[in-house]
This record gives sequence, C-alpha cells and structure tokens, in this order.
Amino acid sequence: MTVFEKVCKLDDIPDGGALGVEVGETPVALVRKGGEVFALHDVCSHAEVKLSEGEVYDGTLECWLHGSCFDIRSGKPTGPPATKPVNVYTVKIDGDDVLVSLSKES
Repeated sequence: MTVFEKVCKLDDIPDGGALGVEVGETPVALVRKGGEVFALHDVCSHAEVKLSEGEVYDGTLECWLHGSCFDIRSGKPTGPPATKPVNVYTVKIDGDDVLVSLSKES
C-alpha cells in the first residue's frame, strides 16, 4: 500500500523553482514546472549538498555547488560531475495540498 504524506501547499513551491521539505527523516526537493510537481531526493549524489538550493531549467535541477544536473522526472544525471542518479518519489496533488510517497510501489 502506498502511503502519502502532506508536505506543503502547492503555492509554497515557486513555479519554475524548488523547495526543500522533509518526509519523515528523508530530505526531498520539490520542483514545480507549470502544473506539475516532481519530487527528488534532496541530496546531490556527487557533493552531498541540498539540490533544492539549486536552479531549475530545461527539465533539470542543477546543484549549486559543482553544477551537476539531474532530470526532474527520472533523477538521472544529465551532466557531470555527478554520475549516480538521485531517487525520485511519487507526488499527488489533492486540492491545494502536495503529498509525497517515499514508497517504491506507486
């Protein structure tokens, strides 16, 4: 069974930007692009800093420290120096609420 946790309001996430939240003890970067919200693990796989403090552009989230870019849909790196993907999580919008599931079964 997939369990979703309410993490914020939709308006808390800037359109075209990112917001860092916690789901339990797991850091999650929420990215809002148009009417969609994506959730990625909020730790760069290269430098272990918060991805949510980086820039969002062309469907990627760029790490602010060394410029590693991650696809917001898959978590896969799209440019060096990162070579390992970050986890992505399932997002559900319920009215104005953003809910995230850390479960792999979605």
